[in-house]
Amino acid sequence: MMNWVTLVPSSVANLATAKHLMQKYSDLPMDFANATLVCLAQDLAVRHVVTFDRRGFGVYRLRPGKAFIILP
Repeated sequence: MMNWVTLVPSSVANLATAKHLMQKYSDLPMDFANATLVCLAQDLAVRHVVTFDRRGFGVYRLRPGKAFIILP
């Protein structure tokens, strides 16, 4: 049987970062789900994201200021 989903636990530090990101991008606004995805992308050094939320992910930045590569 194949694993289709991998659960990644959030650390207390990542939850604090997510809260900070939600405040930083409050004008969009950024929701908790997107904030945790940005944190996870930073942790895993991932820039590619599959999303229909081009408005949000087009604005969000990874450290140090790198933009996401949005697919499709």
